[in-house]
Amino acid sequence: MQGSWSTPQTTLLFLSPKELYTAPDSCKGRCEEPYSKEDECHCDAECESHHNCCEDYYEHCRPEGFSSSRDAISDQELLQVSEQLYGADHNKARPQDITINPQYRAAPDETDDQEDRSPRPLYAFVNEKLFSKPTYASFIRLLDNYQRATGREEEVTAEELREQDTFLREVMKTELMKKLFAFLHQKNRYGSEQEFLEDLKEMWFGLYSRGNGEKDSSGFEHVFSGEIKKGQVSGFHNWIRFYLLEKQGLVNYYSHNYNGPWDSYPDVLGLQFSWDGFYKEVGSAFIGCSPEFEFGVYTLCFIARPGRACHLSLGGHSISIQTYTWTKSTYGPGKKYIATAYVISP
Repeated sequence: MQGSWSTPQTTLLFLSPKELYTAPDSCKGRCEEPYSKEDECHCDAECESHHNCCEDYYEHCRPEGFSSSRDAISDQELLQVSEQLYGADHNKARPQDITINPQYRAAPDETDDQEDRSPRPLYAFVNEKLFSKPTYASFIRLLDNYQRATGREEEVTAEELREQDTFLREVMKTELMKKLFAFLHQKNRYGSEQEFLEDLKEMWFGLYSRGNGEKDSSGFEHVFSGEIKKGQVSGFHNWIRFYLLEKQGLVNYYSHNYNGPWDSYPDVLGLQFSWDGFYKEVGSAFIGCSPEFEFGVYTLCFIARPGRACHLSLGGHSISIQTYTWTKSTYGPGKKYIATAYVISP
């Protein structure tokens, strides 16, 4: 990768706010899903003999129905479809479009010391012609729609609702998102592209409360725009947002603790940085991907493996995504908002 160097792979460390996020406890869409000790309850054929089935196992998995075994998303299928999405990211940056300066690589015991060990910005060059592409342009227009402090009610204007619709419309035009829909349609998750589009809007842009009852957050705000909670940066996993704020002098790059194995974009970095004085101990991000790629792979993992690690393959390299559902409120029967989504190491 231009401007970076090869480093030994290290595990990304993340502190999951357990008071906010819990693993799902339903079998909806999970029948015959491979056993994982990370799950609170299980939906595989052996759960009956082990007495650890989810409470709604019989509702969804007996008899065959929506969540029958043929609709389960296997680990192998996740590897295959993620490679398809990777190959369909036609709007991603080319090697000559971005030059980064990763500089200092922090050891695991250095990520929380808030010391700036990299004197230069992370981004030495970005070809901003990328941002004129429809999915980039519509994505960037969304970033100033949020109050970053949790506990403050979000006021959504008619213009902001139109901007959400425009972004969703533009990403759904791409081959990448059409491939994702085709896969989920085949797996009986959605009956039509319109149904998928409407669910994307709710799961990503629907508002819920991270504070004291105020509708102050959404999955999109948390993951892509970033929030401030209890004096620290929360979420904020997007390279475009980082670049634009760094350019304005509002983000100060400190170091990285992980540099992915890719020699083209998207790459993955685990970052330490401050945002207008607030610190992020480890903020993983895809570098150089299109907005639809990040939006698509996070959606895939949220639907296929909510609440636990989702193992993917990108260009022959293993990578995992962690998602969590927001469990304190829903937008319909069995419908959960996205609480967070981010990259973890293989």
